[in-house]
Amino acid sequence: MPATIRNQQGFTLFELIAVMLIIGVLATFAIPEYTSYRAKACNSASASDLKNLKTGMESYMMENQEYPVVVAYR
Repeated sequence: MPATIRNQQGFTLFELIAVMLIIGVLATFAIPEYTSYRAKACNSASASDLKNLKTGMESYMMENQEYPVVVAYR
């Protein structure tokens, strides 16, 4: 029985720690880039929404000769 245990293949502790270190270094660079991309996407979506709102308000103005009344809800 002990002979079969010695012949088993697997990873050493050093190899596992090296892989974890590499993943940690990659995550150090990837996470800030990901948050930056998310912020840019949110800003682009907001700009697009504002352009659509402007188009709708201008269309309302042309049909009714006045801008719509905006009510803020709290």
